[in-house]
Amino acid sequence: MVPVGGWGSAPDLTDEATARIADAVTSSRAPGTRRVYACDWRRFRSWCETRGHSALPAHPVTVAAYLVDAADTVDGEGERAYSPSTLSRWVSVIGHYHRTASLPNPAGETLVSSTLSGIRRNYAAAGDRPRTPRAPLLTSDIVTIVGSARQAVTGWATEVHERRDSALLLMGFAGAFRRSDLVGLNCGDVTLHRLDGVHVRLRRSKTDQEGLGVVRALPFTTSHDSCPPCAYFRWAQVVAAFDVAGRPGVIRLLCTARPFESHVCRGGLSRMRARAPASFADWCAACDHRAVPAHPSVLAQFLAEHPAADGTQRRRVTAINAVHTEAELPAPGRAELIRQLLNAARADRLARTRERVAQVVLRIPVIGWPGGLLAAATLCFSPWPARA
Repeated sequence: MVPVGGWGSAPDLTDEATARIADAVTSSRAPGTRRVYACDWRRFRSWCETRGHSALPAHPVTVAAYLVDAADTVDGEGERAYSPSTLSRWVSVIGHYHRTASLPNPAGETLVSSTLSGIRRNYAAAGDRPRTPRAPLLTSDIVTIVGSARQAVTGWATEVHERRDSALLLMGFAGAFRRSDLVGLNCGDVTLHRLDGVHVRLRRSKTDQEGLGVVRALPFTTSHDSCPPCAYFRWAQVVAAFDVAGRPGVIRLLCTARPFESHVCRGGLSRMRARAPASFADWCAACDHRAVPAHPSVLAQFLAEHPAADGTQRRRVTAINAVHTEAELPAPGRAELIRQLLNAARADRLARTRERVAQVVLRIPVIGWPGGLLAAATLCFSPWPARA
């Protein structure tokens, strides 16, 4: 372990503990961020080696010279090769590697910040690398794109693509989702609501790396052409048909479907095959447990380490049970251990029953006819089955 300034030498830890700490520190940033940081650091280190400077630790003057040299670099067309935002990112990367090594951060010095500010002013005065924001897509643009896709349908295969793309475009636009948000969605993350349209649960996003989750509502619209719930409903029909009958079921659905001329989101949603939550499968893989078939004790440990509302926990157990039932395996969620975890009132009632039975058993004699035994225990025949 590397000594941390001010804390003295680090305690001796096992190799396993050291490896877990290193893995946790590495996971604190997204893989894409780590790749960008590593590339930028290699560039700075190579620049320092070429000019005989120290990269770690780096002097503030070295960082300022690095920024000025990059700002003076031009491409083949005579324009500035690097934008001010790129230079700012390089400064952040240099500071990150110095903080990681418990060294003084040159990026926080006034010389570096003033140099970066002066480069920005020079860029602005010369009109170099101006910001060119892109014009946003409007609702009419999205409707036009979706309408063109629907008009281009020539068969059942292209209609499958159209329903999928329409759902992605309309739901992504209405919910302001990133591409990564849409890719990470499962059918179980979307629920229909009679007032709000559809509720979409984001289990994790770029701004929610810890996976706290958020629910966004996508409302109904006046026109069915731009209605996100309708778009999701049409795609959910395809998924449900495939779950029930595979490819022939999808073909049968699309060949017999009515023309899409009005809202379809007001009816009931077709039943889709339940799928085990990805988090449970990932957790089992990380903990070296089997997800299918899963032992009730494994499921209980998963529920204990992932607390949530009672309704959420029941939905998790229901989905995991459905996967096991579909595979003709015992459902772990039907075990008494899981039932008690999901129902605190049931657990309390069983605990009181055990105490009452334990008291009664102590008063039962060991000899005599069954009637005499029950009479001696001050019990009658009618309540005995319920108490047993």
